[in-house]
Amino acid sequence: MMKGSSRSNTNTAAQQALIAHWQGIVKSLRNFLNILKVNNVPPFLVRKVFTRIFSFINVQLFNSLLLRREFCSFSNGEYVKAGLAELEHWCYRATDVYAGSAWDELKHIRQAIGFLVIHQKPKKTLDEISHDLCPALNIQQLYRISTMYWDDKYGTHSVSPEVISNMRVLMTEDSNNPVSNSFLLDDDSSIPFSVDDISKSMQQALRIFFMFCNRKLSLKNCFSWLLIKWVMGDVLY
Repeated sequence: MMKGSSRSNTNTAAQQALIAHWQGIVKSLRNFLNILKVNNVPPFLVRKVFTRIFSFINVQLFNSLLLRREFCSFSNGEYVKAGLAELEHWCYRATDVYAGSAWDELKHIRQAIGFLVIHQKPKKTLDEISHDLCPALNIQQLYRISTMYWDDKYGTHSVSPEVISNMRVLMTEDSNNPVSNSFLLDDDSSIPFSVDDISKSMQQALRIFFMFCNRKLSLKNCFSWLLIKWVMGDVLY
């Protein structure tokens, strides 16, 4: 009885130590967001930055998963799933105003982890896997994760030999397509901006500036009317 309890406590401590890494990442995200808010960085720019950060996380985790077999285990899937839950909670707390579509940037790793932790893989058809479980993954990625998967916790098996055979057929048909022939994701470090984004950012920055000046510097009435007209949207546009 005592031995079983000791093993349970050890497992719990190990899980808490692992999740602490994810909580450290979330703490950094939270602190960074607070810095951006304090410095009045426009929300659209904040969304762009965090979308880029989450895209980087997606690429790094997904590529590591498909390059190293030890990462394609059931227990590692549970670990990453717990970490993704921490990131999802951060997005919820940050709200769409600041997080934007950052959570959507994790679709590849989310779907790959969903495959690792799902039960009864041998019963899944290729159509269920490619359309319901992992629609964002191409056939090369599906084949690699299916053949590299191993269950270090329950000893279960991956998808059926029939599904693997069907994947090979599709890969042969797509062999001339350079896009579908790659299983690694490209890391795009750019943060694109539209003219409309910049325009809205300038409007917001000027609103903040005028309101700050009016509040702190007690400007004369000849300037106050400009502030009122700007806030009402009559200046410049």
